[in-house]
Amino acid sequence: MDIINAIILGIIQGLTEFLPVSSSGHLEIFKTLLSEEKLANESLLMTVVLHFATACSTIVIFKEEIIKIIVGLFSFKNNASFWFSVKIIVSMIPAALVGFFFESEIELLFNGNLMVVGLMLILTGLLLFGADKAKFSNKNVNLKSAFIIGLAQAIAIIPGISRSGATISTAVLLGVDKGNAAKFSFLMVVPLILGKVIKDLLSSESIIYNQSPTPLVVGFFFAFITGIIACKWMIKLVKNSQLKYFSFYCFIIGVCAIYSGL
Repeated sequence: MDIINAIILGIIQGLTEFLPVSSSGHLEIFKTLLSEEKLANESLLMTVVLHFATACSTIVIFKEEIIKIIVGLFSFKNNASFWFSVKIIVSMIPAALVGFFFESEIELLFNGNLMVVGLMLILTGLLLFGADKAKFSNKNVNLKSAFIIGLAQAIAIIPGISRSGATISTAVLLGVDKGNAAKFSFLMVVPLILGKVIKDLLSSESIIYNQSPTPLVVGFFFAFITGIIACKWMIKLVKNSQLKYFSFYCFIIGVCAIYSGL
């Protein structure tokens, strides 16, 4: 993989991991359009690196909240920090179970099937449009809503469904305050991403390790910086009810992907 491709993939991952347009869907589209046989295996390691980069972006932005979550979890005190930590854990359960029991089935979804990607992007657009029209509410995430949001995250494993779009939209439709919905969405995925990165590095036999480290470093840098910018921007967009613009984008890209997959 050359430097230009690494930069493009890094920017795509950084933007689409946080903006509600499906990072996995866009990476599938891009990798399919490149149509390079060697890239398929090389991109496995690049994908791991890029996901780690955007996880680092989240950690940097929410470092204070993450410290509170860790301290609260091990304090075992009946306070807001402890229960927020519990809600994060509850939200992780559906995606963790799906990833553990259906790993091979999930891998089949990442085979460049642009028809599936296109349909899921359209579904993401519908979710975003509905969430943008939801009435204002100042509720916080509770245990029940945390689990339901976790179900949305599990479904978002399908390429084309935006993880942030699905979780934030679900939270908003459940009556959660939009700012809290965005923050919870970004925090809940960090442990899962880090766990997935470690698992892929230790267990995958398809990853090519003897490739030049330069594209990996470049990809990481662009994904990390772009991720920080996109995450801050996304929080503002959710608070200002501007998700509908991304729904229109998902509709357009979804139709284009379906047409390309015919």
